[in-house]
Amino acid sequence: MSTLSISKRGSEMPESPIRKLVPYAEAAKARGIKVHHLNIGQPDIETPPAILDAVKHMHLKVLEYSHSAGNESYRKKLVQYYKRNHIEVKPEEILITTGGSEAILFGFMACLDPGDEVIIPEPFYANYNGFAIEAGAKVIPITSSIESGFALPPIKDFEKLITPRTKAIIICNPNNPTGYLYSREEMETLKEIVLKHNLYLFSDEAYREFCYEGTHYSAMLLKDAEENVVLMDTISKRYSACGARIGAFVTHNKLVIQTALKLAQARLSPPGLAQILGEAATDLPVDYFDGTRAEYKKRRDTLVSRLNAMEGVFCPNPGGAFYAMAKLPIDDAEKFCQWLLEDFSHKDQTLMMAPAPGFYATKYLGKNEVRLAYVLNVQDIEAAMDCLEVALKQYPGKQL
Repeated sequence: MSTLSISKRGSEMPESPIRKLVPYAEAAKARGIKVHHLNIGQPDIETPPAILDAVKHMHLKVLEYSHSAGNESYRKKLVQYYKRNHIEVKPEEILITTGGSEAILFGFMACLDPGDEVIIPEPFYANYNGFAIEAGAKVIPITSSIESGFALPPIKDFEKLITPRTKAIIICNPNNPTGYLYSREEMETLKEIVLKHNLYLFSDEAYREFCYEGTHYSAMLLKDAEENVVLMDTISKRYSACGARIGAFVTHNKLVIQTALKLAQARLSPPGLAQILGEAATDLPVDYFDGTRAEYKKRRDTLVSRLNAMEGVFCPNPGGAFYAMAKLPIDDAEKFCQWLLEDFSHKDQTLMMAPAPGFYATKYLGKNEVRLAYVLNVQDIEAAMDCLEVALKQYPGKQL
């Protein structure tokens, strides 16, 4: 009897570099070790009570399907949210999605054919690779370096990679996993490339509110590129509501939004209760982000200063989001991160980080780099850094 096979797509889907060490963390906890989770962007900031209350006190008698594009009342509220961020859009140019993930997938599915290529500065959010595989597209990485703080590579490096199959560039601004904040000048460079070569520019702006040096410049503000730009957005990190699974797909390009709507119709509608939550979030005070931004900056400053004080460690100062990439004096980040959970503890504590190779498409890059999410309070970050400092001295594969 022959064995049933799985699809090529399924076999090519990568494991999450963020989650694949979870069994080792669970085993460490079972041994009584406290694990400081710096591996995943799950904020510990309290979800605003007002948006949870909107769900608790809603008066629906039947939780119906919404419009496939999302509730009109919510899309109208988002128009005002974007206007506060200097972005002018209409409700019909917004499509509510099941998390930012679905917005990215809709962009790939609506704009790319199987075999088309999408250029992505690496290191990049690992799931971009998974979404590209689902859409049958091919990721073409363009490498940014830790030495430059992960600044955008020059135009000539992009143009070396552009072929007749190139259809899009995708960026995350501020960036996950590096925390790099693209400047207005870098965004204008991207505009020049996409206009010259007739490409889409997909812009993931999940961390828009969390900028510490410099100002966020949205791709939606690029003049003369209105037809090229597709914005992918989410409330997950913005309001510490990762479990709500509500995002947005935004573009002035009518054909793209109409095509994405057909994809949205196939999945019927985005989550109903979470749309109520998302709509309530647009009514939060305009100064809501001041406190969370200040808290993340304090955490960033603590983490980066501790890392750069360790022998052989280098961590550029991230301008936004709540991630940092660090180069460590180790032989292999995958082995080191597993060793931290399997064989190491300091005062019955250890830390969990994301090995950087999972954020690169080019083999062998990031071998001695890790991503750290500063989503814990300062006290826990200090304790995690105490663990890392001791671990780097004890690790059998340390590099002098």
